Amino acid sequence: MGKLREMLDADCGLPAALEVMGERWSFLILRAAFNGLSHFEEFLSGLGIARKILSNRLAKLVEHGILERTPQADDRRRVAYTLTPKGLDLLPAMLALRQWGVKYGLGVQSDLVLVDCRDHRPIAPIGIHAHDGRPIAYADLKWLYRTDVGEP
Repeated sequence: MGKLREMLDADCGLPAALEVMGERWSFLILRAAFNGLSHFEEFLSGLGIARKILSNRLAKLVEHGILERTPQADDRRRVAYTLTPKGLDLLPAMLALRQWGVKYGLGVQSDLVLVDCRDHRPIAPIGIHAHDGRPIAYADLKWLYRTDVGEP
C-alpha cells in the first residue's frame, strides 16, 4: 500500500487541470468557443448561463491562458474571447468526454458529427496510443518514475 500511496501523492497534472477546468460551465464555454462563439452576449444567449457566472468563468479561463480577451477594433467596448494554443490543446479531452457521453447514452444523440474537413468523414474515436502510434489498452499501461523511463 505504501507504493500506491506514493504514486497517488506524486506530482500529477490532473488536480491542476481540474482546478482550471473542473466545473461544468467552463467546459460548456470551451465547447461554445470551439464552435465559433466569441462574444459575451453570444455565450450568454447560447448557453443560458447567468451573466455573473459567465463573467467569472470567462475571467478564470482568460487568467489561466485558455482564452484570450481582445478588444474589437470597430468598438473598443466589445471584446472577443478566442482560444489560445493552450485552449486548443484541450480539444482531445473535450472530444473524449463527448464520445464517452454518447457511447454510454449520457447525452442527447446529436445530428451533428465532427468530421475531417478534407474528406468529410467522421473523426476516429479518441484513444490511447504508444509512442510509435499503435493503439494500446489500459492493461498495456503502468506508471513509472521519470528516471526509470526509456527514451523512444
